Amino acid sequence: MSRDARWKELLELLVERGRLEVEEAAAELGVSAATIRRDLDRLAEQQMLVRTRGGAVVHGVSYELPLRYKTARRAPEKQRIAEAVAALVAPGEAVGLTGGTTTTEVARALAVRGDLASGSPALTVVTNALNIANELAVRPQFKIVVTGGVARAQSYELVGPLADGVLDRITLDVAVLGVVAFDVTDGAAAHDEAEAAVDRLLCERAARVVVAADSSKLGRRAFARICAAEAVDTLVTDAAAAPETVRRFEEAGLRVVLV
Repeated sequence: MSRDARWKELLELLVERGRLEVEEAAAELGVSAATIRRDLDRLAEQQMLVRTRGGAVVHGVSYELPLRYKTARRAPEKQRIAEAVAALVAPGEAVGLTGGTTTTEVARALAVRGDLASGSPALTVVTNALNIANELAVRPQFKIVVTGGVARAQSYELVGPLADGVLDRITLDVAVLGVVAFDVTDGAAAHDEAEAAVDRLLCERAARVVVAADSSKLGRRAFARICAAEAVDTLVTDAAAAPETVRRFEEAGLRVVLV
């Protein structure tokens, strides 16, 4: 296993459990305890975790794994969700995409749609996510608008008041939200308040709002609220979503698409 692969696995395990012991991690990854100690030391130097005697704990109460370290966890679910979300977009529409692993998959699903292979433009995509803009910019049939702002290292998203100048001057047909939590009572949320503020503006400028979230995000709360559940038109999630959770969203007026 390469060093980068080990680091991704270590950080994923740490996010899941909150605390990780050296011997435990060595057994799970099939490497020596000495290797794990060196890995944890290097990650601590990057402020990705806090080193403890015998292991590590997460860095901060509301910990968010940086996008560059996220593995393709729940990848099949996210790809199915992305394809279903992309199918909700009509040629010629203006689409807002927030950052995140699921919305990145939505961008990729839009890029390979045959009916979006030509047009002037075939699609207008407004995003604050640098990685999404980078992937779609090579598609000449897509008009790519980047919001502006200050780049956030955790998620490659542009945040801050500089984004307001662009978002105040546009209208969108649909905004697609990637979220870390979505609850009927507490709404859609992110870990970071600056990120949530830009996402909220995208929602306000859109005729309809779609939340793209795998079932592990449902019924959860996070620090920074993006919008109320009632502001969302459609939730696209995977079939593992609890029936009771689905029912509650439907009772709140959302269309729920299970894939």
